[in-house]
Amino acid sequence: MKTDIILAGVGGQGILSIAATIGMAALANNLHIKQAEVHGMSQRGGAVQSHFRLSSDPISSDLIPKGKADIILSVEPMEALRYLDFLKSDGWIVTNSTPFVNISNYPEIEIVLNKLKSRKNTIILDADSIAKELGSPRSSNIVILGAASPFIDLPFESLEAALRKIFLRKGEKIIQANIEALKAGKAFAEKR
Repeated sequence: MKTDIILAGVGGQGILSIAATIGMAALANNLHIKQAEVHGMSQRGGAVQSHFRLSSDPISSDLIPKGKADIILSVEPMEALRYLDFLKSDGWIVTNSTPFVNISNYPEIEIVLNKLKSRKNTIILDADSIAKELGSPRSSNIVILGAASPFIDLPFESLEAALRKIFLRKGEKIIQANIEALKAGKAFAEKR
């Protein structure tokens, strides 16, 4: 078992929370993990990305070679597009449709989405709207994780358990909001 994931987004969108959730779930299942540092601007609004690898066997490198990623999990559509070279031909793109326009020459969103849709396995969802409908607008990153969960070789219950641990200090209301976001994302992906 092996899953290589490119995590992409913009600073402040919750990439670290996604990585922590996957990592905690992987460790609970006795899997090996390697994660490259999150690269990019540490401030809100700067592009960020990380390589995340999990496997039942030891992992030599924390970097995913171009053309070998199983999933691009992105909380921002242009950031998903930026890392297409890393995705293998039958890999999955799971991205939010809502752009974070942080540069003056951000391309038209329809152009970005159409390029993403041209790939074989693409799930594009409005995670921001789903999170708002759930009453938890800050959980759009967890909606995206839920949508990617069918393609990550981990039991869904392990992701739920990881969210419980990560948000334990924030209380049951926040835990439940994130679990509902995870389930909503998964339900969206399974309808496709």
